[in-house]
Amino acid sequence: MEILVSPDPEQTAARAAEAVLAGLDRSSRRPSVLGLATGSSPLGLYRELGRAVAAGRADFSTTHGVALDEYVGLPPGHPEGYRQVLLREVCDVVGLAPDRLEVPDGSSTDGAALEAAAAAYEQRIRDLGGVDVQVLGIGANGHLGFNEPGSALTSRTRVKRLSARTRRDNARFFRGLDDVPTHCLTQGLGTILGARRLVLVATGDAKADAVAAALEGPLTASVPASVLQWHADTVVCLDEAAAAGLRNRQYYDDSAEGLPTG
Repeated sequence: MEILVSPDPEQTAARAAEAVLAGLDRSSRRPSVLGLATGSSPLGLYRELGRAVAAGRADFSTTHGVALDEYVGLPPGHPEGYRQVLLREVCDVVGLAPDRLEVPDGSSTDGAALEAAAAAYEQRIRDLGGVDVQVLGIGANGHLGFNEPGSALTSRTRVKRLSARTRRDNARFFRGLDDVPTHCLTQGLGTILGARRLVLVATGDAKADAVAAALEGPLTASVPASVLQWHADTVVCLDEAAAAGLRNRQYYDDSAEGLPTG
């Protein structure tokens, strides 16, 4: 696991974008597959990827985008449904084709239909050959995707109940708490671990406790993001505020300097 701490969110986003591009460049498969997270944490990263496209350093026109999750029960086209969010925040920014954006189908509220949608999504990821680079954020309670505390570490895409804290955190995107869905379809922790590279972005002091627990605490279902410790190629990009709780900070900074030259 590589932990990169930058002075501010802007530099954090720039380093995260470089980690994404490096992971995609290593892929021998074309078109590549980029896993996409929503929320405020990855927005700067997506803007940096858009700048890379504008500068001729990247091209996402043939890339497949794979969403981490989707709310259950929102009608198609709802502005806070994650398909619409990713169309605005990723496709329009980096030039990813809308017909290459994969999002779980959470439009039903029927249990059997949702189970079928989850299985179909797992199959679609397999059909694409797996995810090359998965972008991630982290919840204040340590959730990854919508895998809330208590999620099985080997779980696959499935229906999950959102915690009260997650719904409160997401209420700012809706008219109020009562409008936030109670359930979602989310890639499981096992599904996420199947990506070839994981790139997590976290900024701000509200994420500091979750970051410290995930990176330096025990591997536990109580902190779903602790599965990052289990992955062979994880890059964690933090600003100073999000890194404030790390005990081994000096070692991470020393390691980031790389091998000596000359």
